[in-house]
Amino acid sequence: MGADAFAARAARELRATGEHPRARTARPTDGLTAQELHVARLVATGATSREVGTQLFLSPRTVEAHLRNIFRKLGVTSRRDLRALQLS
Repeated sequence: MGADAFAARAARELRATGEHPRARTARPTDGLTAQELHVARLVATGATSREVGTQLFLSPRTVEAHLRNIFRKLGVTSRRDLRALQLS
């Protein structure tokens, strides 16, 4: 997001007070909402849109909309690609 300069400044200020900044962990799923992550995990187990919708009280079309957003955010193109990712 272009906040590297702010992060560096915050890290310097933390070190000046004697604290240590936490290491950043960049996971592919960091950009997903909680609902999208839940849908992605269910789909990665092999669940269909209908099954996911039933479990989360969503319509299959809503699940498909979430999947489109998930695919775009993660840079994948299929449900099979989701299985290969670590979605924990």
